[in-house]
Amino acid sequence: MPVLSNFSLLDLNTLRLPARAAQYLRIEQTAQLLALPPHQQRFIFGGGSNLVLLGDVDGLVLHVALMGRRLVTEDAEAWYVEASAGENWHDFVLWTLAQGWPGLENLVLIPGTVGATPVQNIGAYGLEAGERIHQVRAIDLDSGTERVFNQADCQFVYRNSIWKREGWHLTGKSLITSVVFRLPKAWQANCGYADVAIELAERQIQSPTAQQIAEVIIALRQRKLPDPALLPNAGSFFENPIVDADFAQKLALTHPDLPRYPQADGRVKLAAGWLIEQAGWKGRQLGPVGMYEKQALVLVNRGGACAQDLLALMAAVREDVARGFGLTLEPEPVFVGTPSPAKATPFANRMGTRPRQNS
Repeated sequence: MPVLSNFSLLDLNTLRLPARAAQYLRIEQTAQLLALPPHQQRFIFGGGSNLVLLGDVDGLVLHVALMGRRLVTEDAEAWYVEASAGENWHDFVLWTLAQGWPGLENLVLIPGTVGATPVQNIGAYGLEAGERIHQVRAIDLDSGTERVFNQADCQFVYRNSIWKREGWHLTGKSLITSVVFRLPKAWQANCGYADVAIELAERQIQSPTAQQIAEVIIALRQRKLPDPALLPNAGSFFENPIVDADFAQKLALTHPDLPRYPQADGRVKLAAGWLIEQAGWKGRQLGPVGMYEKQALVLVNRGGACAQDLLALMAAVREDVARGFGLTLEPEPVFVGTPSPAKATPFANRMGTRPRQNS
């Protein structure tokens, strides 16, 4: 496939923000990467589900569409399963379950591609992808050499990795080609989250299988989260803040219903969605964008939004949460592109509007 010029990125980001790439190349074979000129400005795109396009991209967009999945090997303790970077994440998880290889079921229905999984260290319902990643294969686009990263090399922490920390996903220095997952044969159900436990109890399931957990989590996500194909969004827009235990305790004194999740290092993770809802933004809009009425953590584009609309809402939400709770929410998506001088869509007032129906 040839390099295309002035390529529209509207269909390559699930927020459906308007932007164009100076150059675009769909990567279907690793050989295409070896033919790229060195030290060229590059941006790596996957499924576009964790992406905010601030404006046009002045460089070469590499759209990763490498496909393939296989069992690499197995030993007495685990299966080692590899998926190419362009594989749809949800489809891959369902495929592993169908093969009888459990371990990824808590991460079902997360939008995006396999290649984006290590960058963001995606997580949900008590599991992070980094816990299951065994190796990541990537190509250094300047030298053309392949490198294999083991789990420690990836430097996984909450919603972060060496790719995100070093900005390799923005500079195009290192492009992930495939990921190998280690799926333990001594599988144990991960049902610690209250929503999952309640749903299982309602279904009268006491000893769930991995497939049953996947079905429960799919049902929960479908009830709470909008389908990007129907209502453009980028999933969870803010990271859950992790704070010192003393700070969390002080907040709980004035907010006894504050959800708190103790971490292994002694700190406490707070629920960003709860904070946003308490700040009054659940279901509230600012121009054509708003925080979803069923899950305050999700920022949605209700039609025709530009990056400036999104940035205005993001700033307003962060300001109100900071005023009410004394902490600053950090956005979860990756921001790419040159901001346009165009003005945001006019809106009636700073407080925004609410949709007709809230839940």
